[in-house]
Amino acid sequence: MSTVKKLISLDESLAHELESVAKALHKSQKEILESALDFYFDHTDSIVADQVSSQIASGKMALHESEDVYKELGIEL
Repeated sequence: MSTVKKLISLDESLAHELESVAKALHKSQKEILESALDFYFDHTDSIVADQVSSQIASGKMALHESEDVYKELGIEL
């Protein structure tokens, strides 16, 4: 997987905590941030999935058969 550089600013106390955790776990700050973001994105994925399920159950969001969608878009399988 390729790497992309990002410049971020952190609250000073959060930056100190990141340093402390990285030292305690003998990991780089990059590794800690990547793990934290992976965990956060997994968590938010489940929240979004719950919201979509609720919208489907309440009728606010419709489901369509894949064959109908492919046909509408002119995609032949």
